[in-house]
Amino acid sequence: MINIDSSVFIQIGNFLLLIWLMNKILYKPIRRQLLERKQKIDGLSEDIDTFINDAQQKDEDFSSGIKAARSEGMKEKEKLIQAAEADEKAIIARINEKAQEDLLKMKEQIAKDAEKVRNELLQQVDTFAIQIGQKILGRAV
Repeated sequence: MINIDSSVFIQIGNFLLLIWLMNKILYKPIRRQLLERKQKIDGLSEDIDTFINDAQQKDEDFSSGIKAARSEGMKEKEKLIQAAEADEKAIIARINEKAQEDLLKMKEQIAKDAEKVRNELLQQVDTFAIQIGQKILGRAV
């Protein structure tokens, strides 16, 4: 059986002294280390969240930048196409003018050549008529 005497109080005192010493020597440093570790983990977790948010923001900015660049590129492309079409129309107009001028020159040249040939033929009509008459009659006229 258990006898309650003065040694029980000494044992209780020893027990409380050991608890107090263990708390001072072991538990408080371990709790402090755990608290520091938890704070460090929380800080790193916040940093991770911040980096994730920054990355998402940069991704969105990049995507919007690409869209803006594509839009600007399409506008520039349209401007270039319109300028090219205007240049094409101007070139075609110049070619048509040149072709019309060349056509008129050719018509004039053909008319001149036809008039020249006509005049030459008119001068030779008598000679041809005599030759034809000789061939038809079979004798000199």
